[in-house]
Amino acid sequence: MSVVSVSMPEALLERIDQFADEHGYTGRSEVLREASRSLLGEFQDDRLDGRPLMAVVTVVFEYDSPSVEEAMIHLRHEHEEVVTSSFHSHVGDHLCVELFVLEGSLDDISTVVGEIRATDETLTTDYSLLPVDDVGPFAELE
Repeated sequence: MSVVSVSMPEALLERIDQFADEHGYTGRSEVLREASRSLLGEFQDDRLDGRPLMAVVTVVFEYDSPSVEEAMIHLRHEHEEVVTSSFHSHVGDHLCVELFVLEGSLDDISTVVGEIRATDETLTTDYSLLPVDDVGPFAELE
């Protein structure tokens, strides 16, 4: 097995170690391997491939992080064929929430979500994904 060096904030490393201890993992490597598999598999659902999809993406960041808001504006414009709408709001005293509604293929949505996640200084990025064709979300499973 290859050894990989990864840079991350100390606070995140502490959370990973605590998670490993609390959930019975042998160590942080096992947690990171599982998280990597999960992330890589997120957008590889054959049931969704080739179908028109929509996604709602929620991004939370600190109010005093103007570079994040600027990055969100840039992403909106760069991917205007996929971003059908967006909404910015303030939550509490120091947080901003950016909501994106995306519409497109699995690859298109995957690209936009990946770029949003890669934006420095975001606190969290979450999304929901749903087919919007006449077949229904997962009709072939019924």
